[in-house]
Amino acid sequence: MSLPKELYPSQDDLLYEEELLRNPFSLKLWWRYLIAISDAPFKKRFIIYERALKALPGSYKLWHAYLRERLEIVRNLPVTHPQYETLNNTFERALVTMHKMPRIWIMYLLTLTEQNLISKTRRTYDRALCALPVTQHDRIWEPYLVFVSQKGIPIETPLRVFRRYLKYDPSHLEDFIEFLMNSSLWQEAVERLASVLNDDQFFPIKGKTNHRLWLELCDLLTTHATEVSGLNVDAIIRGGIRRFTDEVGRLWTSLADYYIRRNLFEKARDIFEEGMKTVVTVRDFSVIFDAYSQFEESMVALKMENMDLSDEEEEEDIVEDEDEDYIRLDIDLCKSKSKFQKKIFKGFWLHDNKDVDLRLARIEHLMNRRPELANSVLLRQNPHNVEQWHRRVKLFEGNPTKQILTYTEAVRTIDPIKAVGKPHTLWVDFAKLYETYNDLANARVIFDKAVQVNYKTIDHLASIWTEWAEMELRHKNFKGALELMRRATAEPSVDVKRRVAADGNEPVQMKLHKSLRLWTFYVDLEESLGTLDSTWAVYERILDLRIATPQIIINYAFLLEENKYFEDAFKVYERGVKIFKYPHVKNIWITYLSKFVKRYRKTKLERARELFEHAIDTAPADALKPLYLQYAKLEEDYGLVKRAMKVYDQATKAVPNHEKLGMYEIYIARAAEIFGVPKTREIYEQAMESGLPDKDVKTMCLKYAELEKSLGEIDRARGIYVFSSQFADPRSDADFWDKWREFEVQHGNEDTFREMLRIKRSVSASYSQVSFLFLFFLFLTVQNQKA
Repeated sequence: MSLPKELYPSQDDLLYEEELLRNPFSLKLWWRYLIAISDAPFKKRFIIYERALKALPGSYKLWHAYLRERLEIVRNLPVTHPQYETLNNTFERALVTMHKMPRIWIMYLLTLTEQNLISKTRRTYDRALCALPVTQHDRIWEPYLVFVSQKGIPIETPLRVFRRYLKYDPSHLEDFIEFLMNSSLWQEAVERLASVLNDDQFFPIKGKTNHRLWLELCDLLTTHATEVSGLNVDAIIRGGIRRFTDEVGRLWTSLADYYIRRNLFEKARDIFEEGMKTVVTVRDFSVIFDAYSQFEESMVALKMENMDLSDEEEEEDIVEDEDEDYIRLDIDLCKSKSKFQKKIFKGFWLHDNKDVDLRLARIEHLMNRRPELANSVLLRQNPHNVEQWHRRVKLFEGNPTKQILTYTEAVRTIDPIKAVGKPHTLWVDFAKLYETYNDLANARVIFDKAVQVNYKTIDHLASIWTEWAEMELRHKNFKGALELMRRATAEPSVDVKRRVAADGNEPVQMKLHKSLRLWTFYVDLEESLGTLDSTWAVYERILDLRIATPQIIINYAFLLEENKYFEDAFKVYERGVKIFKYPHVKNIWITYLSKFVKRYRKTKLERARELFEHAIDTAPADALKPLYLQYAKLEEDYGLVKRAMKVYDQATKAVPNHEKLGMYEIYIARAAEIFGVPKTREIYEQAMESGLPDKDVKTMCLKYAELEKSLGEIDRARGIYVFSSQFADPRSDADFWDKWREFEVQHGNEDTFREMLRIKRSVSASYSQVSFLFLFFLFLTVQNQKA
């Protein structure tokens, strides 16, 4: 067979041919020759490639270039074209020597994939894996997995391929699981996913956390409950509940959904109930409760639909059996076994499917239980929350049995040391519940147990005792109430204290006898129900324990005064002023002094003066004013007027600056009333020179000027205005200057008026200069701070 003329070497090719004749095994010469004829027809190049590969069959460069050119030729041809078969043969010839070159295998495999030759492609992939070293298998597996994942490939093929691939690289197990899920192979998908979760050394390459994988497993198990077997679904999901506390509600509903899909409805209800009784967050509880109620509603709806269908069937059965007088027991004569069973069990209550009312009652019971179940969730969060226990009791209002059981559980559960709130209120309300139903015996038993509890603070225990006594008082058991208070306030014996000290854990009962609240209640009871001696003894005991308050001192003294024990009452006051310091002793002093003066008046004047002097010596400046006023009143009423003026004078010097003006006004008023108005001039002048604040000095000067004007001393009044002008800024105190101006208009002349204006200008200038200097120094201070 002769070749066409154009396939023969041309004149230009002779040079390369001569070189190749001398050295036919030179890759460089063959490659230069191929480059030189790059524009020649492919058939001519095909001949050159074949000659080159015959001489150099192990050249990867030649084979790769040759195969690429052959691929370009078939690129736009249909896969049924004969050229593809030729291409495949060429690849096979190349692989004889190039079987260790992964690139050649990949080119061949991709070409076969395009030709849709499934079996041949699969076998070729297997050949490639056998031929190449393990270190290069990853380059083959990637397109292999893409190939077997195509549509139209029999499912067994990708399954086997993926299983082989996992032996090579187990880290891609997630891809296999995803493939199984996409292929609806739920059983193996679940088993593989479970194995991943059980492997602590597994590291997900797609970034999925264990939490997400668990949720995927639970979703698979519940969604395809009837298609998955061989796994303990209950144990798996419960394991997830223990591990992932943030998805507890979702996992419980998933477990219930699993049993629902398997038609185990009662088991699903048990799961819902268990979930609601174990979750500790309101969010999880809401998820479970909503799913539970939705399940019950759907069951009722389904039952009602089935009832409608069964009613229609019964009507048909009645029409067929109108002429029958008895039920035939011969099964062969019945149309079907189910029909026979319907006839046999017709009317039997265990076989009655019309239980819609029961199901509706079940839903209603569930809804009614929601507040109780929600409260249980909050109590599981913190069983020592007192407020939640109170709310739980209110839920059972009208059901005393439930309330008693709840109180019993509460007082057993709560640790008073860890309690949030006031745990003693539970005991009190528990006892009051019995009291409401006139069961005082049990109420006393509850109180008796309550006082033995070791509370966090003494006030809690004291509240129990006072509530117990108040209950006895409500039921007219006055002696019992007093006896309770005596028992509560009794000091523990020395032996008891020694034993407690040895234990090292002192309960609040050891400190109860020092509870002020308890003693206050006790003394009120004694005043109302006891005798004077018993009440006196209680007050003395309070003072001995050093827990008295100023009010208790005053009450004690009042009690003695009411019973005509005046000297004893004054002794109590004396003890009070020795015990307490200011400001607590202030009321005791005022009450003591007023009572003493009222009792003895002028008969024990010297003693009263000593008391006032002692009170003034011990009092701070801000508490002196009422004492001085009382002292001066004593001197005015029962002593000497001069001593009263002396007391006022001392008061004006002793009281704080902000009270001096008021004290001077009282001093002036009393002096004017007793000695006349002229006598007050000395006091005014003393006040103006005593160091009063500027605004008070100005006020005093205006009053002094008005006094002099009323006495006709115009020049003295003008002099006072001149003196006080230094304290009145014309820009802010226009009232002062208006009064002076009015005074000059009424009583002055042109010279005095000009003098007033000159002084006003002078004062205004001095205040302006002071303001300028103040601003200047303020500016310098700010600049220094910035520097």
